[in-house]
Amino acid sequence: MLEFFASNYALNLLILICIYVILSVSLNLIIGYSGMLNLGHAAFFGIGAYASALLALAGYPYWICFIAAVFFAGLGGAMIAYPSLKLRGDYLAIATLGFGEIARAVMKNWVSLTRGPLGLPGIPKISFFGLTLTTKFQFFIFALIIAILVVLFVSKIVKSPFGRVLRAIREDEIAAQAIGKNIKKYKVIVVITGAACAGIAGSLFAHHITFIDPTTFTLMETILIVCMVVLGGVASIRGSVIGATILVLLPEPLRFLGLPTSMAAALRVMIYAALLILLMIYKPNGIFGEWRFRHAKSKEAL
Repeated sequence: MLEFFASNYALNLLILICIYVILSVSLNLIIGYSGMLNLGHAAFFGIGAYASALLALAGYPYWICFIAAVFFAGLGGAMIAYPSLKLRGDYLAIATLGFGEIARAVMKNWVSLTRGPLGLPGIPKISFFGLTLTTKFQFFIFALIIAILVVLFVSKIVKSPFGRVLRAIREDEIAAQAIGKNIKKYKVIVVITGAACAGIAGSLFAHHITFIDPTTFTLMETILIVCMVVLGGVASIRGSVIGATILVLLPEPLRFLGLPTSMAAALRVMIYAALLILLMIYKPNGIFGEWRFRHAKSKEAL
């Protein structure tokens, strides 16, 4: 058992779980606690990955790459948050979806910077304070620490007065505004915060895989992260952790069936879909969820 968890295969899975826990928790902060349906989260993930990778390839130390990933992903969050302040529900979802597609198009077509469809190979390993993370185990420990810090940070936010205001905005924007809260400011801050956390995941992903290209940061990636949030439970931090863990591990048995890659990918999507259908029938709030989008939609319909 210990040998399995020490293998590169198991460590790769554990590292991916850490990365997707960060993505799931950061998206849940936006979706679950403020009620904004964001379908462009993969864009922030990609911006963080490209910012970190490009600076690393240019010879900058990792701490600068890490800060750049957080900054540029947060800047991307601000770019979508400000123009879409007056949008809600489906309209906001379409706006964020458009932003995600624009970001992917930039990654694909700005060849002089991103190498376009060829991607960025040979991304250096993480190195700081004279220590280089040369083994998978070292990288896993680093990713685990970062994931724990992000989870604690988001948990602190949602339990603070700021988080209570986010819940008020989610339940009724007009009521929150009536008691003197600047809902526009809160919305912008929470989107920037969630995007910056996604940038952290992007930085870890780029230096773990050591190769990135635009095909990684598509709408399907956002849908996968949304599935993690919904599966674990909207507005539940522990739900995001459980949802990310389940959906990273769930398709792994398909690798041992000897199926063609195209068939395995299609089967994985079918498994995700079946799981979500069953979840919506028998546990519509998710595993640990406390809120559903139908509440927001019903209020908008009124």
